[in-house]
Amino acid sequence: MRRVGFTLIELLVVIAIIAILSALLFPVFLQAKAAAKKTTCLSNMRQIATSFAMYLNDSDDKMPDRRDLKTSIAGGYRPWTSWPPSDPRAGWAEVVLAPYGTKKGVWNCPMAASKFENTVQATQGDVNIWMWRFDRPDDPVPIDDFWGKTPEDAVADLQRDNDPKIGYPQGVSDVELITDVYFPATIPSVPKALKGKASHEHGRNRVMLDLHAKWQPDPRF
Repeated sequence: MRRVGFTLIELLVVIAIIAILSALLFPVFLQAKAAAKKTTCLSNMRQIATSFAMYLNDSDDKMPDRRDLKTSIAGGYRPWTSWPPSDPRAGWAEVVLAPYGTKKGVWNCPMAASKFENTVQATQGDVNIWMWRFDRPDDPVPIDDFWGKTPEDAVADLQRDNDPKIGYPQGVSDVELITDVYFPATIPSVPKALKGKASHEHGRNRVMLDLHAKWQPDPRF
């Protein structure tokens, strides 16, 4: 009887084909995984925005003023010495909005957790999103921070401040409230290894001051 089987050359050819297909498809799988995480983060931010709207409705349309939590929350204030005198992490907001239905997981972006150190504040869960307009506990409240202000007052203060780095906002839809973790290349004290880096490639998830959430392409990342 003649034994039927594969020759060594045939096996090597099959293995080579599988290796080529894997090399071609692996980046596609990574992109699909990253896109799914980006979509999850945007969905989480929409949930946070809904809770924020409920808070405003119960607080005469005034945003929280929890500068006390800004300095006392677990994880500390300004845990990295090379960062400017501000801390955009939003652990305080998780505490404030917890009664309005936000869950632990919505405050955590797995892309940020895997890319950056010193971005997580551990409160009721892991929080690693930025809220730049609640970044300092100064007294009085800085003109470009939002503690205790109505959205309209916040926009008016930004217009008076007229910071060329953010432009002149025409209204609440032009002003950012929440964003993914990112490290601006324009801040000199940011370490070179982090300059221009963001949680997601080619843009950021953002919630604007009118509480709509969107993906914003950004050529800097």
